Amino acid sequence: MLEHTEHALNFWGFQPAGSWHWGMIGNIPIDVNPKTLIVTWLTMILVALFAVVATRNLSLKKPNGIQTIFEMYYDFVVGLVKEQISDPVKATAFMSIPLTFFIFILFSNLLGLIPTLTSPTADLNTTVAFALSTFFIFEFLGIYYQKGKFFKHFLQPFIPFLPINIMEDLSKPITLSFRLYGNIFAGEMLLIVILSMMPPVINFCGGFILSVVWLAYSIFVGGIQAFIFTILSTVYVAQKVSDSGH
Repeated sequence: MLEHTEHALNFWGFQPAGSWHWGMIGNIPIDVNPKTLIVTWLTMILVALFAVVATRNLSLKKPNGIQTIFEMYYDFVVGLVKEQISDPVKATAFMSIPLTFFIFILFSNLLGLIPTLTSPTADLNTTVAFALSTFFIFEFLGIYYQKGKFFKHFLQPFIPFLPINIMEDLSKPITLSFRLYGNIFAGEMLLIVILSMMPPVINFCGGFILSVVWLAYSIFVGGIQAFIFTILSTVYVAQKVSDSGH
């Protein structure tokens, strides 16, 4: 029943995951999900258009609607970063990263609200890429700002805690990726389950009718998950660049 519903919702005729073979790493095949690839590029285009429109003809007296929305996002993220990173120089240097994360992930999450489309963040490959980017960023910034002191926190409070502290660092991208993926994927799967219990006419045009009804809940979840990913990334960076190294 679920497979039949998923087929009925595939309005654009996306090929199934694993249908594009990119190559091999050893004996491990590297497959590309065409749907994720396409909707990710679509998200990139939408984010770029949003940034261009929001920053064209900037006005202090009469800002347009897009500029106002962008400034709301900016002020929100700036507030998050300054709450976590007290040093204004470090906060300013890091500011563009969480702002990019928040806007891109928010657009990715909300893309699934467009009937017949899906969210790139409903694919674990996408969220793992986000989480690994965060991991390399906070490790790099920690080494950059703390220099040799950065490695001392792995030995605290005692040297035997070294394996535990390393595992704690490695667990951060895992939890980041699965939290975002799990919530967005679960929302889209729940919609499919509901549609599978409905009359076939509801699946018209990729489930357009129920997707619109589902809109408010999805907006809430998409916004919350973008916020959680951004704030956790900022907290992890703050821990690495702080003077204490924690």
